Amino acid sequence: MGRLSRELLESSGFPVLSSAEHGGQLRKAADLFNIPLNDWLDLSTGINPNGYPVGHIPAEVWQRLPEENDGLELAASRYYQSEHFVALPGSQWLIQSLPSFINAGASKLKVGVFEPSYFEHAKAWRDSGHQLIPLKHDLPEDEIERLLIQLDVLVVVNPNNPTGRIFQKNTLLKWHAVLQQKGGYLVVDEAFMDADSTNSLVPDAHQAGLVVLRSLGKFFGLAGVRLGFVFAEQGLLTEVKNRLGPWSIAHPTRWAAKQALEDRGWQNTTRNTLKAESERLINFLEVAGLNASGATPLFVWVESPVATQWHQSLAQQGILVRLFVASSVSGSASLRFGLPADEQGWRRLESALDYSSNEIMKTNR
Repeated sequence: MGRLSRELLESSGFPVLSSAEHGGQLRKAADLFNIPLNDWLDLSTGINPNGYPVGHIPAEVWQRLPEENDGLELAASRYYQSEHFVALPGSQWLIQSLPSFINAGASKLKVGVFEPSYFEHAKAWRDSGHQLIPLKHDLPEDEIERLLIQLDVLVVVNPNNPTGRIFQKNTLLKWHAVLQQKGGYLVVDEAFMDADSTNSLVPDAHQAGLVVLRSLGKFFGLAGVRLGFVFAEQGLLTEVKNRLGPWSIAHPTRWAAKQALEDRGWQNTTRNTLKAESERLINFLEVAGLNASGATPLFVWVESPVATQWHQSLAQQGILVRLFVASSVSGSASLRFGLPADEQGWRRLESALDYSSNEIMKTNR
């Protein structure tokens, strides 16, 4: 059942969210599985379930227009150790816009994108008329390097979402040098990098042909503020600023983000906590017969020939995880599990995994 296409699943009445949709489609899941919204445990997003505690926002923050000298950029430059960036109304804005920024006027660029990975990258380049070159998520690095001669752009999500694969900084810089030499680009989405920034390319992103994205949505758990940053050479940053125009980021967003970026104590504690909870999740899954195929401190990824059965069984118990159906490039179907927010959630997940494991074992005897 794990290798069934989404079309076959739906035609047979199997309720499944589209692989092109994002995690957190809780209202749709509630309708599909006929379970009230408040009765769900949502593990589908990979967002820190115990995000930065913003607390009370002063009334004047809601009443004033955004100002660039409010300290956000200074806090960001200290946190990221770079001054070559522009704040964005969510990194998604640049993902959608980037194909029109790069090599404007080129009839068609050849763009390498890993599969599975964050879907919006492939969609943006495809919608702009460029040629996608799908790359299997576990392609060996030497094979990727050989393919660079065919590419104008390589898009890397690092760590990859959902597989958790991490590319070393030196490897990426080597690939960037190859691409940049022929006028190409390396685009690196570091949405999940904050838990361990060892391999971040932010310090190098002032170089031509290198674009790096960061976000406050995952590690900081502030997806609702819609704030990201792009790090790149000055010409591209100037173009971004011109297209954004004034007041692109709401004042409350700027205020909350500044607090989060400056709070080193919370950041350090959270990194330790997330690492421990990721290991705990891996252990829970192993007990249920699901061995991790990849992981980050914010999620665990599991390939399984019966992933669709696991997705359905957990959803019938009100637990939403992210299902990735099989494809000719990505291989078998897979699941991404986020972290529960509290002990009640952990106990509920443990019980549901035990029940689903027994049911799926009976079904597949």
